[in-house]
Amino acid sequence: MRVLVTGGAGMLGSSLCPALMKRGYEVIATDKIPEEKIECLDVTEGEKVNAMIQEFSPQIVFHLAAETDVDKCEKEVEHAFLTNALGTENIALACQRQNIIMVYISTGGVFDGEKEEPYTEFDQPNPRNVYSKAKWEGEKIVQNLMKRYYIVRAGWMFGGGHIDKKFVGKIISLLSDKNELNVVNDKFGSPTFTEDLSLALLELVQTGRYGLYHIANQGRCSRFEMAREIVQYLGRKDVKINPISSDAFPLPAYRIKSETLENFKLNVLNIFTMRRWEEALQEYVARHMKQTLKK
Repeated sequence: MRVLVTGGAGMLGSSLCPALMKRGYEVIATDKIPEEKIECLDVTEGEKVNAMIQEFSPQIVFHLAAETDVDKCEKEVEHAFLTNALGTENIALACQRQNIIMVYISTGGVFDGEKEEPYTEFDQPNPRNVYSKAKWEGEKIVQNLMKRYYIVRAGWMFGGGHIDKKFVGKIISLLSDKNELNVVNDKFGSPTFTEDLSLALLELVQTGRYGLYHIANQGRCSRFEMAREIVQYLGRKDVKINPISSDAFPLPAYRIKSETLENFKLNVLNIFTMRRWEEALQEYVARHMKQTLKK
């Protein structure tokens, strides 16, 4: 089976593309900035999107490409919606024309964060910042245009090794020359290892049960708890992690209190079981990040 992946050079793409090839898929990886074995494709350019998908005629398109810098989205609203909503529309229209299955990666940030329990696929979104609003618009576009689609909301993603610019990558980078960090303890989420997410996606697309899914590693934690686990896995007994309020770190974009996800449909349909976030994080730190620290 031939598949096309947008955002193939990103965190999730760097895990998903090898996983697809290992399963025997023929993979056409694309990204806005081409690299070795990565075709150039800007999802905001509708005619080029349609031409490439028409040329390669994949059976599935995994749409990972997005502007994920939450604060940039808040400051550049037009860019956020052009990339995350209209870019998604370009992919969906191209897939619609050829009856291609579409997989769209969304975010647990589409909720308002006020629920105490984890969010399921049946909870109503109420996004609170521009990034999440644009991603939710992308969800609605896919639902309105497509008949054969999977929308997957992921949690706090980590993965990609040296290209990890998210929380885990930042913490490990800071630890290269610091032994004391202040980390917020009032924001909660579900960490999601890109390699585990990739395996779950492979199982999901074989089911034929189209629709909306949550996929995150099991459990919830605060940013502080996550940073504390990283320090422990690295054996850094010299490092002190201080819990502080998010008020100490004012940012352009509002961060919700909780974007904890429950993989309700994945579990009750017995499609794939995600492991605990602690186990996944420990493996990631040991395998991809420990060697980047200064001795």
